[in-house]
Amino acid sequence: MRTAIIGAGAAGMMAAAAAGSDEIVLFEQNEKFGKKVYITGKGRCNITNNIDTSEFIEQINRNPYFCYSALYTFTNKDMMEFLESKGLPIKIERGNRVFPASDKSSDVIKTIEKFVREKHVSVRLNTQVKDIRRRDELFEITFDGTKELFDRCIIATGGLSYPSTGSTGFGLKIAEKMGHNIITPVPSLVPIRTAEKWVAQLKGLSLRNITLSYKSRGKNISYFGDLLFNEDGITGPTALKMSTHGKDFKEGDLFFIDLKPALSKEQLEKRILRDFSLYLNKEIQNGLSDLLPKRLILPILSLCSIDLEKKIHQITKQEREKIIQNIKGVPLTFIELRSFKEAIITNGGIDTSEIDPSTMESKIIKGLYFAGEIVDIDAMTGGFNLQLAFSTGYLAGISSGADNGK
Repeated sequence: MRTAIIGAGAAGMMAAAAAGSDEIVLFEQNEKFGKKVYITGKGRCNITNNIDTSEFIEQINRNPYFCYSALYTFTNKDMMEFLESKGLPIKIERGNRVFPASDKSSDVIKTIEKFVREKHVSVRLNTQVKDIRRRDELFEITFDGTKELFDRCIIATGGLSYPSTGSTGFGLKIAEKMGHNIITPVPSLVPIRTAEKWVAQLKGLSLRNITLSYKSRGKNISYFGDLLFNEDGITGPTALKMSTHGKDFKEGDLFFIDLKPALSKEQLEKRILRDFSLYLNKEIQNGLSDLLPKRLILPILSLCSIDLEKKIHQITKQEREKIIQNIKGVPLTFIELRSFKEAIITNGGIDTSEIDPSTMESKIIKGLYFAGEIVDIDAMTGGFNLQLAFSTGYLAGISSGADNGK
């Protein structure tokens, strides 16, 4: 039995490592394995997350229960043990994030690649698959002007995020041609563009321990953590998490940043009155310098329509209430998500209702399997998306090698 695996990213590599066919051919259009894995975790590769599998499910944004079988068949613990058994030391950092001890993503890729090659998988790098067609009970793979037949086919070509790594959407087009429904892909875990001009003045400013919230059309979403301003909007952990709901947002919707979520409005007022009492005869910008980052004071006061140079003892109660209101909810107007070029993952993909979650086999075409980001599943940052790729790849691999009545 011959099995073709299209794509040598996280899912494809693990599918090749797990597959039990007589002959396995791994096709990769790039010059090396794991080109996208190489840039994950800022080049360090956040392999997985060391939490209980039941908690892992809670971090999945799209179709979490579809992932149940894959995650329990090949768990995060299994992934860690696999790498360590192959000689790669790992370490656990803040947030239970798992990294190679060397801090080099290339070491993770080399470890899996070495195992795949030791299995005598036929690896074809720099090989662009052009087409996949069903021929009777077989799959005809077209590449480099050549056609070969396979009994099984695993498509693990990724989504559309980071297209420079080879995520072109090819696999989605093939799946659609073969009769599968594609949930429209959109960028996810991606910076958010906002309309306010003052945001550009804050480029590079990082805010810690804030709450970013959104409330509209029955949605009430909030995330606590850090946020970073860029040239035309926001990024950082809270913004990236918020972007996973991008399909719900419309241009003109408002986000709000609570700069002091640990303080109630009453507590914040007491804090401001205390600070003001220390700077009574100084300008208002000085009265907020102990409470807010200096670069943020001007935008806050502008939102309140208060002159920077106004003396603190001249600030009215109504103006003080405006300051409190804006500190507890800096408004930002949504324009759009940034592009796939900056997206960590793709939201959307092959409809999970058309894939058997216990095997990753297509319900439409027997012998055809999908794994990784090409499927309509995605999760939060912290190693969860790579684990989904490893788990679905592993499940597709072992399932493709099983005797399913063929």
